[in-house]
Amino acid sequence: MYTLKKSLGQHFLKDDNICKKIVAAVAAEAPGQLLEVGPGGGAITRYLIQLPEVSFKAVELDAEKVQYLLTAYPVLKDKIIHESILDTTTPFEGPFHIVGNFPYNISTQILFKILDWKEQVPVITGMFQKEVAQRIAAAPGSKIYGVTSVLMQAFYEVAYLFDVSEQAFNPPPKVKSGVIRLRKRQTEEPMKSDRSFTILVKTAFNQRRKTLRNAVKPLFDDAVLKDDIFNKRAEQLSVRDFAELSFKMK
Repeated sequence: MYTLKKSLGQHFLKDDNICKKIVAAVAAEAPGQLLEVGPGGGAITRYLIQLPEVSFKAVELDAEKVQYLLTAYPVLKDKIIHESILDTTTPFEGPFHIVGNFPYNISTQILFKILDWKEQVPVITGMFQKEVAQRIAAAPGSKIYGVTSVLMQAFYEVAYLFDVSEQAFNPPPKVKSGVIRLRKRQTEEPMKSDRSFTILVKTAFNQRRKTLRNAVKPLFDDAVLKDDIFNKRAEQLSVRDFAELSFKMK
């Protein structure tokens, strides 16, 4: 079989009903090409490879899991990318969907990696630590609304699908989990550039207790900083607010 590696943040799904719910959510989006991130022991993989007319690949860092998957599911030959998702180059030409029980210790980094591919990725279906899933889906004004919320919601519509109990995993994590779907927005808010927008959002939330005027002062001319919007705190601004402000940056 295989061993669990805490260093890689591994918690493997063992609840078949949850696996089927995740796969059903993926199938409902009718992916032509599909990348699974961190297949691990193949709990979801064994159902994904049965989806009709889907070109499937998986990216897995753990050599032991790669060998296990190739032995258990010979159809995966030449379909597993043996490296970290954070180091992976675009695995397909054209659009592809992403699904995964994302390693919780790098789940936010994975999302930011996927943003680099956003023009090719119309849908992401992922399992996260519940707190992280809620943060990604959070609305302005919420205490958990932050950098990840704004950067993902600028390009994706986020839907919180369902909770997953600790007992659905081996070993059980110390936290609850949640599955969310991110679907590419049909229309995006105009912004100065992805880079400017990202710098603005990260700078604003870096000192979220301060007013925007004090948090982002170095990014704007003094005349611009007189605008009333700078009396607000970062968590009070919508994606549109940040996007519009980006045009006024130095």
